[in-house]
Amino acid sequence: MIPWLELDSPFPDVSTALTEEDGAGGLLAAGGDLSPRRLLDAYRHGIFPWFSENQPILWWSTDPRMVLQTDRFAISASLRKTLRKVHRSMHCPDGDRRWQVRFDFAFEQVMRACAAPRRDGAGTWISEDIVAGYRALHKLGYAHSSEVWLDGKLVGGAYGVSIGRMFYGESMFTRVSDASKIALAYLVHFLRRHEVGMIDCQQETGHLASLGALPIPRSEFLLHLQQATRHPQIHHWQPLPLFSEVV
Repeated sequence: MIPWLELDSPFPDVSTALTEEDGAGGLLAAGGDLSPRRLLDAYRHGIFPWFSENQPILWWSTDPRMVLQTDRFAISASLRKTLRKVHRSMHCPDGDRRWQVRFDFAFEQVMRACAAPRRDGAGTWISEDIVAGYRALHKLGYAHSSEVWLDGKLVGGAYGVSIGRMFYGESMFTRVSDASKIALAYLVHFLRRHEVGMIDCQQETGHLASLGALPIPRSEFLLHLQQATRHPQIHHWQPLPLFSEVV
């Protein structure tokens, strides 16, 4: 039985989260709200919300935890070729300027694109309440988006939460081949330059593993959080040119 959170209830210790043997590995609590105070408290303690439209707010802390070390981001040969094309388009004197990568230009638009129905027909967990909660975090400077634009149209992106030197990835979307990976590549490069060593990916998937993400014990993840979230916030979110060691 998981505890129900009132508006002023603290989170239980993550060690009390359900295990895989219980049938819902990582489920910690239900209830509460999606206020900036609650969300920031959750992320600082390795907890995240994940629930469907007709469910109460559910809070999770998975063990193991899927993370991407920013120095281990895997760039395939085909993605490297695409990144070179995007880089030339944006930065070379004779670039065609068809491609643009921006941060925080259309945060809510990225969230809603991530919430759109997928080809596999899977429903979305990004409800209107989730959009409102993270939009509030964005206004406070804690939630950010990386966006890929082609011929003036948003074609891919990713968004997440930044606290100190920790970034928590939430979702990505793509409308043209590799667009979400381009957004992630620029985000990873920016985070590395700002000494952010880890991106939280929450749960294991084959797609994340193909990008270099690996599961680590929750205890190790929490230890990293304690140090990383103590640093000052990153300001001036602007994409950085991908240098030769990246492209």
